Amino acid sequence: MRTQSARRGDSLYIYLTGELDEHSVAAARAEADGLIDSNAGLSRAVFNLAGVKFMDSTGIGFLIGRYKRLKRYGMGMFVEEPNAGADKILQLSGLYSIMPKL
Repeated sequence: MRTQSARRGDSLYIYLTGELDEHSVAAARAEADGLIDSNAGLSRAVFNLAGVKFMDSTGIGFLIGRYKRLKRYGMGMFVEEPNAGADKILQLSGLYSIMPKL
């Protein structure tokens, strides 16, 4: 799992690439949390999942954990460009109700 970021205006964009599963989530969590903490004054974070080739329930837990962290800072969370598999998982889980897809 590789994590990259960009700041555009009042938004933090976090780009995830690789597999979001139990083997890679610890590193992704640490990197994302560091990015969130260092950009706490922004209004929202957008997680770009275009590069995520595989995501299981651990990935859902990762996203929920980042949502809770962002909420403590008063920041909104959005998801963009999930692949078909991730999109189906996020839709069925109801996560789009708290972290809308752009």
